[in-house]
Amino acid sequence: MSLKRSHAAGIRTSFSSGSDSSSKLGRQELYDELKKLAQSGQVFAPVDISLAIGASESLVSRSLLGLAAEGYLEKVDTGQYRATPFAEVPQAEFLKALARASKTDSTRQRDLSEIGRLKQNNDVMRSKLLAAIAERDHYLAALKQHGIDPGPVPAPPASPAQNAPAAQPTAAASPTPSGESGDGT
Repeated sequence: MSLKRSHAAGIRTSFSSGSDSSSKLGRQELYDELKKLAQSGQVFAPVDISLAIGASESLVSRSLLGLAAEGYLEKVDTGQYRATPFAEVPQAEFLKALARASKTDSTRQRDLSEIGRLKQNNDVMRSKLLAAIAERDHYLAALKQHGIDPGPVPAPPASPAQNAPAAQPTAAASPTPSGESGDGT
């Protein structure tokens, strides 16, 4: 074997052995780190856990996203988590949840994050609606206090389908074959 081949083989083995250590996620280390973070109650990112347990950030990020989707972590912001729901999770349950979370594909994760975003938007819209209702009630009470009749409750606006007239066949005013206008004159 030539010197070039033996040198290249040595490089290849050193690269592959280095990547094997970070390609696996230590479940026990992840469990211990999440327990510690649950007790402290602090917000963390996948990179924090990645550095603490020595796993790749992409594996940790995928696992945290899956655990958040399962309800074991609270997703505070994009890439930020809180482990307070994790405080009372036994290790056996964690292992089952981690197995389910690792099977979650990217489409499901995207759907779950979209559901979370929609729930947050729903909460914002609900609070705006409640504020508008409270403001309406305030003004109605002020009117009644001064003896002013607010009048009848306005009817809700009709939907576009109700406003459209029924589809009736209409005959186009076309000239008769004799060239008359068709109005009998």
